[in-house]
Amino acid sequence: MNIDSNFRGNIYVVQDGRVLMEHVSGFADLANEMPNTMETKFASASAGKVFVATAILQLIEQGKLSFEDTLGKLLDIDLYDIDVDVTVEQLLNHTSGVPDYFDESIMDEYEDLWLDYPNYKIRHNNDLFPLFIDRPMMYPKGKKFQYNNSGYVLLAAIIEKVTGMYFDKYLQTAVFDVCDMNGTGYYELDRLPAKCANNYIYCADTNDFRTNIYSVDVKGTGAGGAFITIKDIVSFWTNLLNGKLISKELLSKMFSKQSGDGIDAEEGYYGYGVWIIDNPGGKDFVYFQGCDPGVSFLSEYNPNNGIISVLVSNYGDNVWEEMRKIRKEFYK
Repeated sequence: MNIDSNFRGNIYVVQDGRVLMEHVSGFADLANEMPNTMETKFASASAGKVFVATAILQLIEQGKLSFEDTLGKLLDIDLYDIDVDVTVEQLLNHTSGVPDYFDESIMDEYEDLWLDYPNYKIRHNNDLFPLFIDRPMMYPKGKKFQYNNSGYVLLAAIIEKVTGMYFDKYLQTAVFDVCDMNGTGYYELDRLPAKCANNYIYCADTNDFRTNIYSVDVKGTGAGGAFITIKDIVSFWTNLLNGKLISKELLSKMFSKQSGDGIDAEEGYYGYGVWIIDNPGGKDFVYFQGCDPGVSFLSEYNPNNGIISVLVSNYGDNVWEEMRKIRKEFYK
């Protein structure tokens, strides 16, 4: 398989513990020419929604939540014009209609969010509330599917309310530690630990690169922003599939088409925290992804052959095109 020579980042493909492909390229620190490695911690943008969804499903399984529980019941905050009867399930599958602070149907540039509200203020999940909490509903709850970042911020707030822990601390205990994901966590951009890659944005006018430290939340929230390693994601899939995180019954619901219309065949449908690609010839493919300025991430599981693929670039390179090549090469 020929990987684009301009691709900078990591690609890892495994099948039943056997490595089918391993690719490492590009610099984690461009100025000092420190290369990416298999141990590099990469930002993953919206991919973190799958961790939040997993935690919510755990709490449902423990009887501390239900799919039908509502915002009005769970959160003791002023919701303004947000419908208090929006359910946990509607937040999970992006049919809630709550106001989205980054509505991808009308906004193109994530970094435009910070023109009036400095990104360094985002130190905890609830710090995002001022960006959306007093806005009107986008549409009546349950009416349609529309990808919604605020919905997952609210889910993280629900995790915090139910557990009494910051959502990222709960994920550390209930998900990352269980999966031995020792290189995964939520870090502040001005307090990054060792082995974290910088994320780079190309500037055409000056023909150079800048980092994305002024372009994204200074710390991840329920909407995304976890730092991960390639092998940690494989461990997450493995433990999720083996029933170490949630029951097989809830996993089946998580991987089922809950919303979306599938008009874009490559994007597919939405489950809980994951996307689902229709596969008429067998079981559907399941994936999660993330895209921010200087960040691109994609990880897919093929239940027909057990192949797990993880692709990430700290330059925002086209992981989706490389995934197409992987499907062609390995999905026989």
